[in-house]
Amino acid sequence: MIRKATPLFLLFVLLSSHLHAQAPAANTILQRVDSVLNAPSDLHAIATMTLTDNNGNQSVRKMEMYQKGSEKRLVRFLAPADQRGISFLSLPKDIKYLYLPAFRKVRRIASHMENQRFAGTDFSYEDLTTENYTNKYTPTILETTDKYYILDLQPTPDNGNRTYSRLKAWVLRKNYYPEKIEMYDDSGKLWKVLEQRQIVQQNGYWIAKEMQMADVQENHSTTSIMSQLEIDSGLDDSIFTRRFLMRVR
Repeated sequence: MIRKATPLFLLFVLLSSHLHAQAPAANTILQRVDSVLNAPSDLHAIATMTLTDNNGNQSVRKMEMYQKGSEKRLVRFLAPADQRGISFLSLPKDIKYLYLPAFRKVRRIASHMENQRFAGTDFSYEDLTTENYTNKYTPTILETTDKYYILDLQPTPDNGNRTYSRLKAWVLRKNYYPEKIEMYDDSGKLWKVLEQRQIVQQNGYWIAKEMQMADVQENHSTTSIMSQLEIDSGLDDSIFTRRFLMRVR
């Protein structure tokens, strides 16, 4: 006996088909993600960073970040005293520098070191660079929901220095901001989870005021909450130099 589909079931099928038919191509979604993340011409932020270890012990740091365009970023610790002045600089062509005040020396970060933690945080040197996902990953749409485009991101063949074997991203449909990203190691096991929270508009740009990077394998996390943010202030290129990297306030 053949059963007739109920009107309610048919409506669900039609709505579901319409939802998926309206999804942009995976490459288009990823390009829009890059556009949203790198929309400001420059920004300067002050944030409080809290590190939590596997026993629940916490340490707090104050840091600042400068960014210009999609290829220049400087991160510096302002407090506490034993961390003050530790700085990281990311420049075009995958050039990265680390400054440790105790040694008063700038060191270039080799490509094989990009997966190492920055000053004990859960952010690797690669995590701290400005991101253009389109240049490094090939996307596939895994699922489209009412709220998200869920993407699988596989490293491109020329992305030889990548830290992660693949990413899984939950991209908000309303603004193309990646609210959550899972990062997998070379064995395919989940390694880290980045969650971006308090996503608000400021000066016409979408910004996450809070983010947490959790290392699920080490049961360790780093949470960063912005307390100050300046956008499109006309940052000078002299900020993104080795000379400025060594400046300790």
